[in-house]
Amino acid sequence: MKLIAHIYQQFDADRNREIPAENFGGWRTTQIEIAPQHTALVVMHAWDFSRAESCPGWLRVVEYIPRARHICETLFPDLLAAARASTLKVYHVVEQGTYYQHLPGYQRAQALAGPASDLPQVSPDPVYENLRSVNLSFGEHNSDDIRCAFADLDFAAQARPMHNEGVAECSEQLFALCREDGVNHLIYIGFAINWCLLLSPGGMADMRKHGLLCSTVRQAVTAVENRETARTELAKELALWRVALDFGFVFDADDIINALYEQVA
Repeated sequence: MKLIAHIYQQFDADRNREIPAENFGGWRTTQIEIAPQHTALVVMHAWDFSRAESCPGWLRVVEYIPRARHICETLFPDLLAAARASTLKVYHVVEQGTYYQHLPGYQRAQALAGPASDLPQVSPDPVYENLRSVNLSFGEHNSDDIRCAFADLDFAAQARPMHNEGVAECSEQLFALCREDGVNHLIYIGFAINWCLLLSPGGMADMRKHGLLCSTVRQAVTAVENRETARTELAKELALWRVALDFGFVFDADDIINALYEQVA
């Protein structure tokens, strides 16, 4: 299946310029060919954000929630319908909890991966414990709402797994699904591209260690932004650049949807 892919030319820096990197080629598009039978669309941390209004502290900290809800409502239905009509696999990566444990796709992943092994941990001391307890980033007045929101997570209605789609709560389970299904290329959608999709269990950093290509869809992700980046969504742009440079490719949603439907036409 042929797709237009966005790549980034990180060359050539010109030492004669005041800012050598301004001579880089930057974003370019190229046509690539992917093998649908070895590719999966990965929906990661696409939660039901409808409860955010009852947890205002969550909204005060996780500023991308309105953008994520808009993406789920306007783009996910078309993108997932196209993937499900094709030979692509659809996987779901979840935050640890109970809302998915009854699903056959999770039970398959769990059986394939076997028991998870705990990572060795450092030995705490009193100073360490005090440092861990000091968290000024999210505000003490928001803490209860954040805990409440994460204690009752669920899938967004538009991202709920169907049939026997694989569901993984850790990297070992996602890799087990990939190995069983012959998948070597993961295309991630969900939230947030510069946080969970890159670094959480089941994210790109872990899956790249297993040799998988990890790509994304520009319109189907958003990022954790800060005060300085939120207006222009600069954190998202930097994360997309990082994906293109180090993990895989960046695709446009319309290109993927059209190509998937052409494949089954």
